[in-house]
Amino acid sequence: MSLMNKLRNRFRSDRVTLQLDDIQALVLRSRPEPYVGLHAMLRVEEAEGGRALLGRLAQYIPAAGDWTEDLTAWTGVAVSHAGLKALGVPEASLESFPLAFREGMAGRAAQLRDFGENAAETWEEVYRDENCHIALSIYAVDKERLDEAVQHAMTEYHASQGVTLIGTHEFGADADAKNPFGFRDSISQPTVAGAGVEPQPGQERAIAAGEFILGEKSETGAPVAMPQPKALGQNGSFVVMRKYDSRVGAFNDFLRAHAEGEEAQHRLAAKMVGRWRSGAPLTLAPDQDDEKLGADPQRNNDFDFDGDEAGLICPHASHMRRLNPRHGELTILTDENIHRIIRRSSTFGPKWTPDVTTADDREGERGIFFIFISARAYDTIEFLQQEWINRGNFIDLGEERDPIVGLHEEPGSFTIPSEPARRRVNGITTFNRLRGGEYLFIPSLTALQWIAGAGWE
Repeated sequence: MSLMNKLRNRFRSDRVTLQLDDIQALVLRSRPEPYVGLHAMLRVEEAEGGRALLGRLAQYIPAAGDWTEDLTAWTGVAVSHAGLKALGVPEASLESFPLAFREGMAGRAAQLRDFGENAAETWEEVYRDENCHIALSIYAVDKERLDEAVQHAMTEYHASQGVTLIGTHEFGADADAKNPFGFRDSISQPTVAGAGVEPQPGQERAIAAGEFILGEKSETGAPVAMPQPKALGQNGSFVVMRKYDSRVGAFNDFLRAHAEGEEAQHRLAAKMVGRWRSGAPLTLAPDQDDEKLGADPQRNNDFDFDGDEAGLICPHASHMRRLNPRHGELTILTDENIHRIIRRSSTFGPKWTPDVTTADDREGERGIFFIFISARAYDTIEFLQQEWINRGNFIDLGEERDPIVGLHEEPGSFTIPSEPARRRVNGITTFNRLRGGEYLFIPSLTALQWIAGAGWE
């Protein structure tokens, strides 16, 4: 049974409290498995031409009203602050957006810890100097459907004036939906209250809709601050897009250097991630991988860290446990529910194999677009980058960084709790190098038409 069929079986229209027909489907709709797609970046030189293009593209952007139904392809659109400005949105509206969004990802380097080889001056040109105004993302079940959807979008683009296509990148993965390092990706997704489905096992309660949808009540009981006017902000959300090159060969070589034999290397990799490559969590499969468990959405997220307070099964420093502590004890306390995110990450490049070495790593060949949606997207990514990814204070590990996505300006370490003494594995390097990104706003369908029609005039 497909993911969408399973969702359809859980969907109840009487549970819906959100204005689904006004929310872009991409906000709630998970990508298919397998999936293919295209990210396209556009720059607006003439406001009128850019607005006209958005208006024509709107017909290809499905609403979330049918987010559990089968779609062969769908398109989502998001706009940067520089893009809104280029489209002619009034200054009063521009100023109503969060400061981080107005400054842009490159402008927030200090808060994001984007230094050294991750610094903005090293990024690909498409993401530098506020070049990216409109991000168009198309997801499809196969190449034929993708080509059809791309053709629709490109027809509208070629009919436009004053808009330049500055970059495209194809992506995709097979039915295993694995990332460049061979791990099943985007397993843990929050349930959005009011979207029409109840949480699956392991997801605990649904998260207040206002954590993801602007204008709705958040976990605090009040809506998150929303851009103005209402026609622009309501039912929209914010997006973080970060493109990484994955150094798969360096990762494989690290495993070979610190673990003898394929089985031990798989185990070390699982300790670093918190799951086996199938997606099976260490907490439920501590001794060996379990592919059936990893592929079962009813079970692969049904766990917490009760009983593993010492991290003997799943290390505190593992990537998964860092980014979702699941109510584990933290030295620096925080409300996890206001740091939940909807993931829309997309993998590109050849499928992982264990024989790839550092000598085989080529820039741009393999990687991942880390994309997530949240009404608090910028607060969340900056918190994650500062505390949970590029530090270890919150788990009493000092400056130890995330072993998978942390920036290691000098070789770092990874701590594996053990008895009688913990093991510290040295030589962690930057396995995912940032190549660019942007802070984006994903408007509602009403807001797209408001922008397209210059609703402020």
